[in-house]
Amino acid sequence: MISTQTENDIRIITVTADVLDASNSKEFKEQTAEIVKHPKVLIDMSALKFIDSSGLGAILSCLRGCNESSGELKLFAISKTVRTLFELVRMHKVFDICNTKEEAIASF
Repeated sequence: MISTQTENDIRIITVTADVLDASNSKEFKEQTAEIVKHPKVLIDMSALKFIDSSGLGAILSCLRGCNESSGELKLFAISKTVRTLFELVRMHKVFDICNTKEEAIASF
């Protein structure tokens, strides 16, 4: 579901599933719960092709976890279809979204 790495003291969560929906959003939240307590977190969404409201809720829970720890969360490499949904429900105004990992790292 996810893989993680640390680069320049930034935790990078890579979503390895191509779908984040009701069938796996709970697992995603459980796997990211501790990671998002880090002060700087990126989520690589390049593999994600579809997300539903449960998946959006899971991503929001990551943001809440970061905010509770006074950290920052940024998303990058969002596909056009997922980006369209983010814009439809105004999530692009809630999240800091970058095009590339390099851009996201430089934005901290």
